[in-house]
Amino acid sequence: MNISEIMSKRIVTVELDDTLRVVRDIFANVAFHNLLVVENKRLYGVLSDRALLKALSPNLGTAAETQEDRATLNKKVHQVMSREPITLPRDASVRDAVRLFNTETITCIPVVDDDNRPVGIISWRDIIKMLGAMIEEKSKKHRCPHARG
Repeated sequence: MNISEIMSKRIVTVELDDTLRVVRDIFANVAFHNLLVVENKRLYGVLSDRALLKALSPNLGTAAETQEDRATLNKKVHQVMSREPITLPRDASVRDAVRLFNTETITCIPVVDDDNRPVGIISWRDIIKMLGAMIEEKSKKHRCPHARG
């Protein structure tokens, strides 16, 4: 199976000089865990929600918040993103993606075209959903037609 069949084609991108305030607002409004960092439509990195949390002061939004804590929101994406992300072309197989998830410490794989422009993203969750659907389909085929359940 090809990854383009199961990848998310809906991607959310930010630019290198966007602030972490912008990124925090995006994460608060979308159900994604990773943003793709682009400049001139080309992929330069990945910024995870976990990396954002590490970069922001834990005192934000608390009674102990100071000006220094608020200043962490002014950091730029390029200061905290993962650089040189591991990518796959859209014609890669699901097996290629599984191999990368098993050998690298990553939670997503950007899918890029020949010019390194993102066209999708695949996460281990996408692969789990695909496996679940395959298992369900296989169990439907093997059910006895007279069985109840």
